[in-house]
Amino acid sequence: MISKKAKYALKALKVLAREYEKGPLLIANIAESEHIPKKFLEAILLELRNHGILQSQKGKGGGYYLRMPPEQVSFAKIIRIIDGPISPTLCVSLHFYGKCDDCVSEEACSLRNVMEKWRDANLAVLEETTLSDLIK
Repeated sequence: MISKKAKYALKALKVLAREYEKGPLLIANIAESEHIPKKFLEAILLELRNHGILQSQKGKGGGYYLRMPPEQVSFAKIIRIIDGPISPTLCVSLHFYGKCDDCVSEEACSLRNVMEKWRDANLAVLEETTLSDLIK
């Protein structure tokens, strides 16, 4: 299950995708339109900016805007930024690999194959779905 923070990030990005190349949007406007607490949204947008998804502009007419076209921003990328690993266990994670503490050997693990299939099924959807799919 994705976190509320990731859900809010996707909702805010939907608004920004809809307004792509129309100029920056104020946090207050995004928060109001998507019913997201403004302070929480500020932290989310800052994190997305720090990871290169968004750009910000200060001053009059300032706000946040997408740094790249909506079709280049996958759900997988956003969820990894906000929530971390997408895989059900660290031992099958593509970007956050870690050895399981309770396994003697990954090769002998009876769960690993199932966890890989789970990961691959989720990734197939999340990698292929982009912000542009939210605004069609």
